[in-house]
Amino acid sequence: MRAASVPMHDPKTATSTDTVHAGDPRVKPFDSVTQPIVQTSTYTFEDTRELVRMLEGTHERPEREEYGRYGNPTTRGVELRIAALEGAEDGLLFSSGMAAIANALMALVHAGEHVVLFTEGYRRTRELVTGTLAGLGVAHTLLDAGDLASLETAILPETRVVIHESPTNPHLKCVDLERLAQIAKKHKRVRTLVDATFATPINCRPTAFGIDLVAHSATKYLAGHNDVLAGTLSGPSSLISLVRDLRGVLGSVCDPHAAFLVGRGMKTLALRVERQNATGLALARFLERHPAIEKVYYPGLVSHRDHAIAAKQMRGFGGVVSFIVKGGRDAACLFVDTVKMARIAPSFGGVESLVEVPAVMSFFELSPEERAQVGIEEGLVRMSVGVEDTADVIADVDQALKAPGSQRPGPHP
Repeated sequence: MRAASVPMHDPKTATSTDTVHAGDPRVKPFDSVTQPIVQTSTYTFEDTRELVRMLEGTHERPEREEYGRYGNPTTRGVELRIAALEGAEDGLLFSSGMAAIANALMALVHAGEHVVLFTEGYRRTRELVTGTLAGLGVAHTLLDAGDLASLETAILPETRVVIHESPTNPHLKCVDLERLAQIAKKHKRVRTLVDATFATPINCRPTAFGIDLVAHSATKYLAGHNDVLAGTLSGPSSLISLVRDLRGVLGSVCDPHAAFLVGRGMKTLALRVERQNATGLALARFLERHPAIEKVYYPGLVSHRDHAIAAKQMRGFGGVVSFIVKGGRDAACLFVDTVKMARIAPSFGGVESLVEVPAVMSFFELSPEERAQVGIEEGLVRMSVGVEDTADVIADVDQALKAPGSQRPGPHP
């Protein structure tokens, strides 16, 4: 499958033109405008000579598929587009974001080797490294988010991967991507992996700063409609080929229908993210002035600890705003129970606004003391704005923050 050549307007970010055309083949089966769904589990050959040509690598169609676990034309089309959006040589599509992270780490790190990761980020990624991989003989060092001074000494001769989110979940901390890449490149065998789900290639393209591999939970902004699970990985062909081989073994390829939904969603990625950027910033500024709010975490605010870094490497600051409601967990729960537009749900990046209390939703099994140790405040709320009108989102938040305690619908967990 040959991709159309579409110029990138800014090496650090992708544009709306890119989301529609980059990586998309000019001619598709049956002259279809959109990428068709190739709903098949296996592929047939005209004769054994064609099979041999494919196995030898001399087939006239290099992308010719053999079996659905190894790939699919619909899936491949989306892989080429996300690679183009990231400014990378190649890409892969997985059944989920965690499948992308897991395949990347398992392909690049083996028993007796070492991973450096950072405290703030998706908890399942931490569990994968500190639990699953540790049990397979892979050592790790855990650093505070963005602590690149400590990274200098944390990298060991056996270190193979440094992994960081930017912005992070849920406090939206940002790492200096260029410096991170420079530190890692001092060591020939160390690769950098950045989970850029919160940023999207519209707001930041980590490869432009020297990062090797970029992962996304495509479930979030890339697909954008809260209706599909998928994950992506983009980077140099030499590394992507290693991960592709392992994906064929583990069977975590994205199915063609899910791939189609991701590809369709990506065409409006820039439009959605631009609205979410604007609403996110407006909401953060509104909350920072509100008497019921103790603290706001949003990299677009000057008060955010990493605002200077974010302003340097991001075009927009995203649609997720985290904030602490005065009054602790009860007050935070009352807020999410009182908002009318945002739905209570554990995800982000879709067209509908979503809201959650991390102490209840994602970290319920921990005690307050344990939550404090991992940086989760009891009154913390994470809100992902959708594409609703900005004024409507802010008005809904405002009325919820003004709700008296007597309106509480019942005891909170």
